[in-house]
Amino acid sequence: MATDTHPTINKASVLRPGGSFYYEDREKPSLESDRDVIVRVVATGLCGSDVHYWQHGRIGRYVVENPIVLGHESSGIVVSRGAKASGIEVGDRVAIEPGIACNTCNPCRSGRYNLCKDMRFAATPPYDGTLSTYYRVPVECCYKLPEHISLRDGALVEPLGVAVHGCRLAGDLQDKSVIVFGAGPVGLLCCAVASAFGASTVVAVDIVAARLESARKYGATHTYQMSAEKSPELNADALAATAGLMDGANVVLDASGAEPCINCGIHALAHGGTFVQVGLGRPNLSLPVGQICDKEAVFKGSFRYGPGDFKLAVGLLNSRRVRVDGLVTHEFSFSQVEEAFKHVAGKGGIKSVIYGPDVDVEAAKQASV
Repeated sequence: MATDTHPTINKASVLRPGGSFYYEDREKPSLESDRDVIVRVVATGLCGSDVHYWQHGRIGRYVVENPIVLGHESSGIVVSRGAKASGIEVGDRVAIEPGIACNTCNPCRSGRYNLCKDMRFAATPPYDGTLSTYYRVPVECCYKLPEHISLRDGALVEPLGVAVHGCRLAGDLQDKSVIVFGAGPVGLLCCAVASAFGASTVVAVDIVAARLESARKYGATHTYQMSAEKSPELNADALAATAGLMDGANVVLDASGAEPCINCGIHALAHGGTFVQVGLGRPNLSLPVGQICDKEAVFKGSFRYGPGDFKLAVGLLNSRRVRVDGLVTHEFSFSQVEEAFKHVAGKGGIKSVIYGPDVDVEAAKQASV
């Protein structure tokens, strides 16, 4: 079993119930299984769920009742591994899949481990996340980064996995028309994956023009700015005219979670089309169910990622069929955690990352080749 000569202090950024952050020196995690891997966290992307826990203290039934470490979109370097952690070596640059399933329940045994009721998911109460020096995961949750992907950009594998999962749920996208609502990180990655999967038309939609400016760089063939003054039906008509989809789109992916976008998407969907709900907003929404029935549409929920999604995400990066250059627009040191959260809450840029404690930032930005 390989050993680690790195510092023994595990610095962590901790969120108190009520919304204040503090820093704490914790004991470094140890290998609890011969399949365990200890990763020194280099970069962590901030997600909307992290900000929601900070601002509101809960997401649905998950409540911040005790101090918790946030963060789950992370990359890092393997510093120790168990004897049976095959395929991974000390020094490997990896993306972390931040959920550990039980592997024994019916969803797990049927190949849908993302639905495991006993999932231990990073930064979902009561489980700590990755905003710390070290993080322990089983070897199957570590994915080697392509040599041309920096550790900074390696933090994007997790949201890319979300996009891959949503697109796979939509079915065969070859030569299909796809509308993606929401031009944030996940929405833009949905555009990129849909394009990589062979979609002939990919329309990025958002209510904020600035968010659409870079959409074509990530696979969009068309963009449409939603109007808050128009009804969902009128927005759908204008969207269809913009993209030449007068019979509607074969697939709609909603990464916004916003009721107006979802309603517009259902109206913009072709008869027999598939709608995949990727983003989360308010838990209870008013939807045009009549449209879903009239079109005999398929409406699917999408939850995180499942078997093969991370592997495929890394493969898309490795082949350069998906490029993530420029998605990270803002970077923060470990001493700036609260500043980073405020920035993301203000919807600044596209994706923000926080570097781990004592990380060589310039090295984190560089590919290994």
